[in-house]
Amino acid sequence: MYEPRFYRHWSPDKGLGSFNVTVKETDLYIRAKRDLQAEARDAVIKERAALENYIQRHPGFAVAMEPYPIEDKAPDIVREMAEAAKKVGVGPMAAVAGAIAERVGKELLKFSPEVIVENGGDIFLKSQKKRLVGIYAGKNAFADQLALEVQASETPLGICTSSGTVGHSLSFGKADAVIVLAPCTALADAAATAIGNIIQEADDIPRGLEFAQEIDGLKGIAIIKDDKMALWGKVKIARR
Repeated sequence: MYEPRFYRHWSPDKGLGSFNVTVKETDLYIRAKRDLQAEARDAVIKERAALENYIQRHPGFAVAMEPYPIEDKAPDIVREMAEAAKKVGVGPMAAVAGAIAERVGKELLKFSPEVIVENGGDIFLKSQKKRLVGIYAGKNAFADQLALEVQASETPLGICTSSGTVGHSLSFGKADAVIVLAPCTALADAAATAIGNIIQEADDIPRGLEFAQEIDGLKGIAIIKDDKMALWGKVKIARR
């Protein structure tokens, strides 16, 4: 079921144009210095073709709920997803949105010094100045109030969100939002899913934080459940 992605308009940034690119299930909202729709579409088609062809030969990759072995000569996107999933103990498709966002974003950096690619709430960000990234947690008490503050020196950066109460993505938990920051967007995506699976109620937040600290490669996380928010690592929260 399609859900309007109104949260895409929550992160103000002057000086960048915006456009959408949709190819099958991939629905990207992109900001860059100029209109790069054609380049972005080509990048999406290329990455999807590599992934779809691999899944056609290895259908188990698409449905696995735990780390899945891959061929030595697997495409780069498949390898990135599998490695991210293995680090956190989830199926590789938990990393697909982040992997596509980053691979498309890096391709667009050939044409624009600043790029923001959002794919279903998962973001690849390369900026030349400080940016505020709005936090969306549905009807939670923190909704429409807070944002992540990201310095230019911290980018490129993956910022990925998993929720058990908002959106259509698969989660076995009930967190309003688990937000993960990592240099690797595929890892941020997989880790957000894995941490989100732990959170059934607010009392599970400490366990989620403990699990996150054991994942090599994360810069920081935020966990929101009901009226509780917890932060770990290099995360700066600002008022919107």
